[in-house]
Amino acid sequence: MRIARDLPTLRAEVARLGRLALVPTMGALHEGHLSLLAAARREGEAVAASIFVNPLQFGPQEDFARYPRDEAGDLAKLERAGCDLVWMPSVEVMYPPGRATTIEVGGPAEGWEGEARPGHFRGVATVCAKLFLQTGAAVAVFGEKDWQQLQVIRRMVTDLDLPVRIVGCPTVREADGLALSSRNRFLSAEERARAPALHAVLRRVAGELAAGALVEAALAAARTDLAAQGFAVDYLALVAPETLRPAATLPGRLIAAARLGSVRLLDNIAAP
Repeated sequence: MRIARDLPTLRAEVARLGRLALVPTMGALHEGHLSLLAAARREGEAVAASIFVNPLQFGPQEDFARYPRDEAGDLAKLERAGCDLVWMPSVEVMYPPGRATTIEVGGPAEGWEGEARPGHFRGVATVCAKLFLQTGAAVAVFGEKDWQQLQVIRRMVTDLDLPVRIVGCPTVREADGLALSSRNRFLSAEERARAPALHAVLRRVAGELAAGALVEAALAAARTDLAAQGFAVDYLALVAPETLRPAATLPGRLIAAARLGSVRLLDNIAAP
């Protein structure tokens, strides 16, 4: 496994490896990330992972400094997973002094996370476009846990005619249903015991809607239920899967974001 920390080294390694399947990450890797590496390997390309905690996608009151970092542990996991190349730029390499360009995305970036975290998707779109162009990846693999992010990236790639195919992979969960996330390590033992309720409520709502329940009534009851269990709910909604616009009928995607203690949990499931 090769490690590149500057652009000349990266370009030399890309030239050596040829066509790449890229797994963009912010590090603090878990089994969900490793499942993306396995999916990238199935694409039949050399596999690269990037590790970069992107300051552009964090707001001024968010947890950029606190975001978990474990370079040695991450590199060991990637090597065991058979990763061919790791791209680990510094902030100065990714965003040199004098930078003046960012990417603004509308459409699926509007509302939900876009409203809760102003500027977040500008940072996501900008760093992903740079990663795709820096590595020349033919394929980029993302998890479906950040559903809105996946649709934003797909929209950007289509709109800018970027020559990369975006692959989405199912969310990896703990046995009790909690979606894997690097931030889960910040849950207290008591919070961790309650956290699977978010997924359980989404599943219940999906069943109710499939059985003919009214959308707004089912969603309102679910929000009340989560609040009673100690969640501070940012949103819980049924949306059109690609556009993220609110949906009044099935099929759709149930998306949710809720805070439990200091940890903001995201989850989503299909509502057939």
